[in-house]
Amino acid sequence: MSMRTGAVAGLSGIVGTRGFSPAYRMSRALLKSTSVVGFTTLVSRITGLLRDMALSQVFGAGLLMDAFLVAYKIPNFLRRLFAEGAFSQSFVPVISEFRVKREPGEVKALVGGTTGTLGGVLFVVTVIGVIGAPLLIFLFAPGFTQHGNKHDLAVEMLRWTFPYLFFVSLTALFSGVLNSYGRFAVPAFTQVIMNVVMIFFALVLAANSANPGLTLAIGVFVSGVLQVLFQLPAVARLGLLGRPRWQPRAEGVRRIGKLMVPGILGSSMAQVSLLLDTIIASFLMSGSISWLYFADRLMEFPLGVFSIALATVILPGLSAHHAQQSMDRFAGTLDWALRLTVLLATPAAVGLLVFAGPLTATIFGYGRFGLRDVQMASWALMAYSWGLLMFSLVKVLAPGYFARQDTRTPVRVGILALAVTMTLNVVVVLPAKWLGFPVPHILLATSTCAGAAVNAFLLWRGLRRAGIYRASSGWAAFLWRVLAANAAMAALLWWFAGDLADWTALGALDRATRCAIGIAAGAGLYFAVLFVTGLRYGHLRNRPI
Repeated sequence: MSMRTGAVAGLSGIVGTRGFSPAYRMSRALLKSTSVVGFTTLVSRITGLLRDMALSQVFGAGLLMDAFLVAYKIPNFLRRLFAEGAFSQSFVPVISEFRVKREPGEVKALVGGTTGTLGGVLFVVTVIGVIGAPLLIFLFAPGFTQHGNKHDLAVEMLRWTFPYLFFVSLTALFSGVLNSYGRFAVPAFTQVIMNVVMIFFALVLAANSANPGLTLAIGVFVSGVLQVLFQLPAVARLGLLGRPRWQPRAEGVRRIGKLMVPGILGSSMAQVSLLLDTIIASFLMSGSISWLYFADRLMEFPLGVFSIALATVILPGLSAHHAQQSMDRFAGTLDWALRLTVLLATPAAVGLLVFAGPLTATIFGYGRFGLRDVQMASWALMAYSWGLLMFSLVKVLAPGYFARQDTRTPVRVGILALAVTMTLNVVVVLPAKWLGFPVPHILLATSTCAGAAVNAFLLWRGLRRAGIYRASSGWAAFLWRVLAANAAMAALLWWFAGDLADWTALGALDRATRCAIGIAAGAGLYFAVLFVTGLRYGHLRNRPI
């Protein structure tokens, strides 16, 4: 049986008349899994946008919203470190190895020991966070002390939002278990619960409350509890839901902890950078934190729908390939993922750049979120736009290290990228604010993207130099086609966008209709140009480009 290496993750084509090659079946399985996660994540992101729309309309971009976002970002930042960052990237490779090489009872014991140990550590962290809320707000938003009661308001909120870290980290643990067994839909759908809860609290409870900020914070707490409860039945059906045990010295738990320690910074540099942006933004004009947040949410939408979904899907596969010493498939899977990332992330980035105004006006520009807020947030989105591709590449390249249980290299790379970001903030952003630059918040977004670019390049170079990643043939032709398609789409969207004031003058339905037409036309033209220039679906499935 002959096999030939193709462009899609080094995957093989159809072999003779006896069926499909193993690599081809793997590509189809990965595409199917990515589609499942992408669809459920799309639902999550849509409800997330609805949540943010509710927040922007009810509370605008002023003092209360800035205070709530800081109180929410602190546990959310730690969530990325403990849950979606270092922990997930350390837990999935270990449990995948246990699943391949150990008995089911040992896997269940690993889950129970990890649950008890992680839960115990996080409980202590949560108590410290609640007690030390005033200090945390001062550390992460020192500029709040210059804005009346903004600091005290944020402290009050943080004491309710911080326990979210405990619940959502356990949710991430159970998500890692389910992902390792190919159960991707439930973990991807879990975030929908938080979005629905927050929409209810914002529109129904907070809007009619004497203390709306505190009501929103309580909503974050409630959503965390519900997310854990939602995961439990799916884990129980796998037979892996046992009693949590404090077992920091158990073999698997110890290995996870050892991998986590260096990975806490390395796997979440983007979040560290965004949080440091918040610190600097707290010194800027009121509303800057909100503008950056809403712009970031729009940038995160395509990042979550595809890039994070793809990274979630390939990590268990890469871990299994590493455990089985199948390095050709390891390298092929990375190449396949990088092609899909470039194919889908670049038009999203171009669209965010050219169509930033209409998108911001259509999604957020209502109620207390006026024309000035729309303009400021859209400029921030334009600054974030090109970083979408960089963040997406980091999401796909990092599993190439984590699957081999190498967390040290991403740490070194992440620290260097963070240094670049903070240097730009100190050298460019703060002086620009002091010199009277009218929109210094867009420089914060730009420096964050520059750090992500450094991160992506160094991760890619490291995999190349180590011989872990080998590019398949056809990349030059593939990139030319993508470039041509993006240029055509950008021209169409630029013409369609028009003047921002015209968009804000329209009603909600007219904005949504016009925006949907523009997005559909741009996407249609993009894929039409790809087709005309010779790209076919089969090129991303089983044949070289």
